[in-house]
Amino acid sequence: MRGHNPCRERRMRAAWKIFCLSAVVLAATLGLAHLLVPDVVPVGYAEEPQPSWAILTAFALRAVALTAAWVAIITLSLLVGTKLYRMAFGPGTR
Repeated sequence: MRGHNPCRERRMRAAWKIFCLSAVVLAATLGLAHLLVPDVVPVGYAEEPQPSWAILTAFALRAVALTAAWVAIITLSLLVGTKLYRMAFGPGTR
């Protein structure tokens, strides 16, 4: 089989696992935020007083969600870039 590289396939599989895991974490934290603190803004100042535990929980969940979103975006862009590179410069393009 020409162009078959099991090491490369293992790395791609790992990248897809990272992408899927970060997407699941993002969905879980957004769901938890909606269930636990639905109307809380994750900042200290709001129009009406909010309990500090709710602000801290909303802030922590938002931080985890944004981190997971960035990991998913970076991983997906690397996967797409690798695929485009292989299509443009892969075996048989000479």
